[in-house]
Amino acid sequence: MSGPALRKADSHSSIHEAALNEAREITEVLEGLLEKGHDEKALEAAYIGVEHWESRTLQHAASEEEGLYKEIAEESPEMKEAIIGLTRDHELLRLLVQEIKDRLLSEGVDYHVLQRFQALILVDELHNQAEERILPEH
Repeated sequence: MSGPALRKADSHSSIHEAALNEAREITEVLEGLLEKGHDEKALEAAYIGVEHWESRTLQHAASEEEGLYKEIAEESPEMKEAIIGLTRDHELLRLLVQEIKDRLLSEGVDYHVLQRFQALILVDELHNQAEERILPEH
């Protein structure tokens, strides 16, 4: 069973917004460091960004998939397609984070890494909007 914060639209929205704001801040710092040519600090910021996405957003996503999404699908079979879409969004986030990690190891930090962090933010924004349309119904 999912925790009470996942079940309440306001609490759930606050969780999303806090994590997304932190991700935006880290990404802005990374961008500034890249623009100034501070590659060593940019690499450190990128790893902080990866850790953030893994520990905050992806951990939250796993909790949703294990609890909330299963509960919604069981209670409302007509929501199955929406749940599949939300789960696919999570998979895209996981793939982008893995691409960043792989690129950091092979190429180091660069604008391609920054683009993937920006893509993470966009996918997560769209995902959160879709999820918040579904959550009030349950």
